[in-house]
Amino acid sequence: MAVFVLGKNKQPLMPCSEKRARLLLERGRAVVVNLTPFVIRLRDRCLSDCALQPTLLGIDPGSKETGLTLMRLENNATEEKAPATRHGLCLFQLVHRGFQIRQALEQRAGFRRRRRSKNLRYRQPRFDNRTRKKGWLPPSLQHRVDTTMAWVDKLCRWAPVTHLNMELVRFDLQKMENPEISGVEYQQGTLLGYEVREYLLEKWGRECAYCGTGDTPLEIEHVVAKSRDGSSRVSNLTIACHECNQAKDNQWLTDFFATDKGLKKRLKANGLSATVRLERVQRQLKLPLRDATAVNATRWTLFGTMKATGLPVAVGSGGRTKYSRQRLGIPKTHALDAACVGKFDTLKGWRAPTQVIKAMGRGSYQRTRLDKYGFPRGYLMRQKQVQGFQTGDRVRAVVPSGKKAGTHTGRVAIRKTGSFNIQTEQGAVQGISWRHCTLLQRGDGYGYHPLPTIQS
Repeated sequence: MAVFVLGKNKQPLMPCSEKRARLLLERGRAVVVNLTPFVIRLRDRCLSDCALQPTLLGIDPGSKETGLTLMRLENNATEEKAPATRHGLCLFQLVHRGFQIRQALEQRAGFRRRRRSKNLRYRQPRFDNRTRKKGWLPPSLQHRVDTTMAWVDKLCRWAPVTHLNMELVRFDLQKMENPEISGVEYQQGTLLGYEVREYLLEKWGRECAYCGTGDTPLEIEHVVAKSRDGSSRVSNLTIACHECNQAKDNQWLTDFFATDKGLKKRLKANGLSATVRLERVQRQLKLPLRDATAVNATRWTLFGTMKATGLPVAVGSGGRTKYSRQRLGIPKTHALDAACVGKFDTLKGWRAPTQVIKAMGRGSYQRTRLDKYGFPRGYLMRQKQVQGFQTGDRVRAVVPSGKKAGTHTGRVAIRKTGSFNIQTEQGAVQGISWRHCTLLQRGDGYGYHPLPTIQS
């Protein structure tokens, strides 16, 4: 993974390799600006002393995760002519917390609704005259736009980004629910859309829904067979391998899991339980098209916000991204999808490790714990810092002796007693005194951990 480089006036320069960054730091020519992602600042060079190359930032928006990839383009790249070769520099996978926000708001609304319905202190009703601005999005959806744009702005401050490339996906919800719809009935609903097959692959994790086999050709399967009056709605469709599709035929789902010996053999080979797998299939079938709706609702807001940056923004379809990825034999990840957005011929350096960025939030205004009825049952400490540390800070703890002796580096969770928990890559380490901790980086509302390098 490349290292971001700033000039002595904090202007972005071309990223360099980890080895070169290490040499610059050892020779005293650079200082560390940020640990994760790693950013250095040169002491003896500014923007006028350096040559820059066209740099592209690819964005693959998603409902739960968004891929961001920084790439170097050929020197002859222009807005009119797509470059033939892209060189991957940094790959990021941004994990959103939109569904957590939605659940928290629903829980708060439920608590308030119950308190109002009980025989408690009466409050005069307010007039419902609050209006929403044009383009308003619910907090859970606005969070996806805000976090994505926050990282686009950060990467533009750390690297000389000259182009933005965004996948503009539109899921056709009406076509998913009723593939046979046509004519005027279809024209009155959502038009251009995404294939049902691609949605099913995403929904079922790109593996056979029955036996869990991956890395094999998958087929669209009717859970309730059409010969038994099963529909072609997406709620009755799943993805299955050829063996499961043929073996199930028109059996009921429960009978298939109970009697088919071949399925049980494949489940055993994959280390899965037939009962647990059946419950998963039944539960997954009932899931709504929530992910597709979130992408549809935020895509134009995100596109408009990117246009406001002043950089040229190009868009590509999901079909084009999938075609390019399969043509080059690149595996499916959000970061690599971001690298494959738009038209190009060759992608180099895509096997670099991916940095996962998980939105954790910056704490809560809530200062009480609530019971199941929505009433306070305990109080939290009012200060957010203890001995100069705050939850979310990245620290290094050097414990000289005891059961937890050693060096622990990671994200800290504070306690009023001064006994902290540190979340390291190996797991959580509890009960570390603040006296052993050294601050490395202030918390920014995100958690970081790397993904292993892709070998094939």
